[in-house]
Amino acid sequence: MSKGQTVQGSKGKSERNQQDGRRKQGTSAGGASSGGGKRGGVQARDDRAGSNIKLRVGQVVEIDVKRMGINGEGIGYAERQVIFVPGVLPGEQVVAEVVKVEQRHAIGKLVRVKQKSKDRVEPPCAVYDQCGGCTLQHLSYDAQLEMKRELVRESLSRYAGLKKPPVEPTVGMQNPWSYRNKAQLPIVEHKGDVVVGLFQAGSHQIVDVSGCAVQHPMTNRIVQEVRDIAKELGISLYQEKVHKGELRTVVARVGFETGQCQLTLVTRTRELSQKKELVKRIVERVPEITSIMQNVNPAKTSLIFGEETLPLWGTEDLLERLGEVQFSLSPRAFFQLNPEQTPKLYDLVAEAAALTGNEVVVDAYCGVGTIGLWLAPKAKEVHGMDIVPEAIADAKRNAKMSGVDNARFVVGAAEKILVEWMQKGLRPDVVVVDPPRTGLHQDLIEALLKTAPKRIVYVSCNPSTLGKDCGQLLKKYEVKKVTPVDMFPQTAHVESVTLLVRKVTS
Repeated sequence: MSKGQTVQGSKGKSERNQQDGRRKQGTSAGGASSGGGKRGGVQARDDRAGSNIKLRVGQVVEIDVKRMGINGEGIGYAERQVIFVPGVLPGEQVVAEVVKVEQRHAIGKLVRVKQKSKDRVEPPCAVYDQCGGCTLQHLSYDAQLEMKRELVRESLSRYAGLKKPPVEPTVGMQNPWSYRNKAQLPIVEHKGDVVVGLFQAGSHQIVDVSGCAVQHPMTNRIVQEVRDIAKELGISLYQEKVHKGELRTVVARVGFETGQCQLTLVTRTRELSQKKELVKRIVERVPEITSIMQNVNPAKTSLIFGEETLPLWGTEDLLERLGEVQFSLSPRAFFQLNPEQTPKLYDLVAEAAALTGNEVVVDAYCGVGTIGLWLAPKAKEVHGMDIVPEAIADAKRNAKMSGVDNARFVVGAAEKILVEWMQKGLRPDVVVVDPPRTGLHQDLIEALLKTAPKRIVYVSCNPSTLGKDCGQLLKKYEVKKVTPVDMFPQTAHVESVTLLVRKVTS
């Protein structure tokens, strides 16, 4: 899920990633790449050979797979040189063809498996090997959970220097399918047909995933109907190479608890051919839809959304509930993509925060206020911030709808706002951080070390940046507990909740 403009995958902070400009679709919605001369954020270690890779493109080699990388690929050695091969598992003996040679490692394509792992299963998806979205469908679910635990453990050991990181078993799902509440897919003309799907890894070849097995059935249905209607009406579709055409992306979101459905049509221009007829047919065929919006993105970019959003039909927001908290979601608002796992994640945050009713809580990167509102009933007061104005407007509405009167939300970057609040005398007892994949801003780390709240609860979607940030925070904090949560089954992405407690000084 981390290749190019892939937007179907898992990590659920995709909207925020795009909006804050710090990461997005170099990673995907479930995205994973960290760059910087590394493979998926984990340094490719060549312990037995030098840094000169002598393997050749087209060479066929036999590999003993040793471990898995952060993107779900297998890692092994060929002629004592590191090679990454997607679709293979630790303990397997495989034959692979070298397709790319980089400075410190090679990348291979699986030819055949000579000796299978006991954890290998048959992927149920017909386009599994093409779309690149769910990179772990060939791995049993129990093994997926253990692999994700190991990724978190390895990153904390490597980057934070912890010899025995206190990593708990991964919290999984009973049914790890049909869990995504949102699909955002490009719509293009391909070989004379209209297709919505994902771009195949390393190419601009699109793969139709309109019936995706990890999506909620309703989002699949909405996407399929829009595709068919756009074809019937001959809607002008966006052409990336020449930057022409109108309709770029179809974004469908469903409220698991409320049943409400929101459709956002992302266009290059404000004009949209046969707009009234398009909306009329959509409403007729999918009467469950409660909101149809248009987002205008005129830029030549891989980012999904533009800055302007216009109502086309129905309500402007989608209503959803998590426990006792109600949420009003505008089209660009960040909301966790797996509603079944989200309460488990937030309960772990609440457990780590250990609130008694007397604490001042800061919810950095607060989005629409999900975590802050979850904690508010047990806190003295909650202060949240986010750089996306629509998200803060949603957070304020959500607080009002949920009857929460001890939470306030402001627009601004966490690293700046927290410093300003400190200067005005605010001293939080607990700070919850839920940053993008790039991790905490350096200024925020320094502000946390200066403010030194009793507890920091770090919600992470990237084990590598979690490890690096914890490495700095260890100056004043101890890592007490880390719990991985599988928000995106069938992918290599893993969320985690880390409790850091301020060290006792004599």
